Amino acid sequence: MSTPQDFQGDSAQVDIARVDIAIVGAGAVGLAAALALAESGRSVAVLGPMQAPRDGRTIALLDGSWRLLAEFGLTDILADRSAPLNVMRLVDDTGSLFRQPPVEFRASEVGLDAFGWNVENAELVEALAAKVRENAAIRLVPGLVSEIAEDASGVTLAGEGFLPLRASLVVGADGRRSRVRAAAGIAARDWHYPQSALTAIFAHRRDHREASTEFHTRKGPFTLVPLPGRRSSLVWLLDPQEADAVAALDDAAFARRVETQAHSLLGAMRLDGPRGRVPMAGLSVERFGAGRMVLIGEAAHVFPPIGAQGLNLGLRDVLALREAVADAADPGDASVIAAYDRARTADVRLRTGAVDALNRTLLTDLLPADLLRGAGLLALSRIGPLRRLAMRQGLAGGMRR
Repeated sequence: MSTPQDFQGDSAQVDIARVDIAIVGAGAVGLAAALALAESGRSVAVLGPMQAPRDGRTIALLDGSWRLLAEFGLTDILADRSAPLNVMRLVDDTGSLFRQPPVEFRASEVGLDAFGWNVENAELVEALAAKVRENAAIRLVPGLVSEIAEDASGVTLAGEGFLPLRASLVVGADGRRSRVRAAAGIAARDWHYPQSALTAIFAHRRDHREASTEFHTRKGPFTLVPLPGRRSSLVWLLDPQEADAVAALDDAAFARRVETQAHSLLGAMRLDGPRGRVPMAGLSVERFGAGRMVLIGEAAHVFPPIGAQGLNLGLRDVLALREAVADAADPGDASVIAAYDRARTADVRLRTGAVDALNRTLLTDLLPADLLRGAGLLALSRIGPLRRLAMRQGLAGGMRR
């Protein structure tokens, strides 16, 4: 294995730096992958600028993800910046003739203190980056990768502002427009939804009681997720035209509009942070690795923010990749790539399909779709074993080990 010292020296003496694993993309999933893969003694480089704008976006870290962060020593750091999710509530607000009563999932029913913890995305990235900087086996390379060349024994990465880098395995954590995915020749199918997501953080008069509420509307989910104190984060999916109109409101009018949409569940609301907007899209890949390259996070899967699945699915990618490379002499060996692909296929396809199907049923007023969605909510509210299975596999993160 190469060592961190392989990076030392000036450019006149060193033409290509060497590392066991190079991760392209320095977001939350890429940084988590660096920490997870470096723990086995591998040398790791993370390439790309760290960008975590404060735009009202938060991450509901489900139980499995929270336990992974505990391995990194981050949960104590994040505890004061996050709020537990003890109750997750689904409310049919579509106006359907077959609308079901609200369904509540309680963490205590499956033996958990909380389904997870909600934290601002920027806070999470900052905490992960601090841990990465402390790890001598990891190097942060802020430059953008512009060239990726693979041969039988490794992959060479080049870009502006850093020496060419050679790795046995390259991990693409570089998002929906992944350069790694393109270089690996992995086909992707992407699609767009007639929706935009508005994000924001609010202070409110009533206590959220550590309950997250997801209203299912004809435009998509409207979700309020607890933050510390009497504060909550918002993710609100709307058609682009209405999103334009709501986004154009001043802060006070925006808060009143959100309070009305929430049926005053949390009382009077006041904007307590920045606002953001994200177009909604989806993406799936034909496979999760090829050659000496694998994909994690949004390089491999993208779908709407329903049920807190997005980043949590990316962290399950990290766990699967750590297991695949654990005993391998060569982390980029074909057997490692194949094992990772097998490990991720069923989980990712199932969750991507479920979220896509639920979002599409909300966007139609066809009777069969309403019947199907209503029957599903009714079954979850009435059938205890089914509800507990859904909680363990979906809400708790499905990462029990």
